[in-house]
Amino acid sequence: MHFEPCPAANDLDQAASVFVELRPRLFGIAYRVLGSAAEAEDVVQEVWLRWQRTDRSAVVSPAGFLATTTTRLAINVAQSARVRRETYIGPWLPEPIDTGVDPEVGAQRAEAVELALLLVLEKLGPTERAAYVLREAFDYGYPEIAGILRLSVVNVRKIVSRARAHLLAERRDTVDRTEHRRLVEAFVSAARTGDVASLEALLTPDAVSLSDGNGVRGAARIPVLGRTRVANLAMGRPGFWRDADPRRVEANGRTAVMMHRDGAPTTLLTIAASPAGIHTLMWVWNPGKIATFLDSRFRRA
Repeated sequence: MHFEPCPAANDLDQAASVFVELRPRLFGIAYRVLGSAAEAEDVVQEVWLRWQRTDRSAVVSPAGFLATTTTRLAINVAQSARVRRETYIGPWLPEPIDTGVDPEVGAQRAEAVELALLLVLEKLGPTERAAYVLREAFDYGYPEIAGILRLSVVNVRKIVSRARAHLLAERRDTVDRTEHRRLVEAFVSAARTGDVASLEALLTPDAVSLSDGNGVRGAARIPVLGRTRVANLAMGRPGFWRDADPRRVEANGRTAVMMHRDGAPTTLLTIAASPAGIHTLMWVWNPGKIATFLDSRFRRA
């Protein structure tokens, strides 16, 4: 006997094929808007569910429909996340992702996924952030962004321009990947050997250290400011570096260091640097964010 393929099954297979092809971009949009890989994954999963339930025969552009749905959901999540983060203990940092084994996330405009920029993006409102991400990271046209955000083209141009100005005021010139890696390795080497003078020489006078632990013991609950204080803090409590096994990883397109203790990863360190030196140290202690970083190595469409 010969059985014809079920049209509904074929249609769903085609829908899945389209979604899988676009999934890296959808995750990239959600992640940049939210600064959280876990929340971005939830958004992408919800988009898939909605895509299955949609009358796809009426969708002119699947890519446009999926990007629109992703962006709007991410904005909604960002609005509620802002309220939740008000109760966060200590500084909040974006969830890092391992782009060494998952390069697709940073494939377009890789600088738009660096932790330092994501941290600055958090200072923008969710809609302003989404407009900037769509324009600067994914090169969407203003009419496309206007359709996604349900705003006029004129308004979108103003929003993106305002976001650019805000970020320009906040951001510093950055170093290339080679220099960034050199600074990370020099910093870890000086800290492990107790060379405070070398540590201070790597830092800018206004350097800041941010520790994201949400109450985890050992993480500073306030930003630490100034070259000397940051250098002393980086030395850690007695035994911090002696008992640590630092291993180089790639986080958000840049060299970072994952600290291991007794074989288990406990702390991720990354930096932001300008030609003048390291101006921001970002320590991720939060076990949930460490787990998400490790999970990102196995994320697949």
